[in-house]
Amino acid sequence: MAKNILICDDAAFMRMMIKDILTKNGYNVAGEAENGAKAVEQYNVLKPDLVLMDITMPEMDGIQALKKIKESDPGAMVIMCSAMGQQAMVIESIQSGAKDFIVKPFQADRVIEAVKKVVG
Repeated sequence: MAKNILICDDAAFMRMMIKDILTKNGYNVAGEAENGAKAVEQYNVLKPDLVLMDITMPEMDGIQALKKIKESDPGAMVIMCSAMGQQAMVIESIQSGAKDFIVKPFQADRVIEAVKKVVG
């Protein structure tokens, strides 16, 4: 069965790019969120197998959203997405429970490799 994935990024273009990569590789995009608060909300409604979460977003950043999701579901699978040069944030997100991280600009094979590693 196809894995359900929630994409969270404040840039519509990025969400579209990730969605394209995932659907071409047989994954189902369960939903999209443009900020951390919406991601937490969507997560609780959709209960996806995986969340691809941008770190830098308005309203609530990805790390705060990750912590909130992990509070409500300790088994949640989250992969963080970050721009180059956000090492400290990447480390904090891994310590907060993220399973992996992907660096922007995305390379399709790296996205799929991370997703496969986390949810198969």
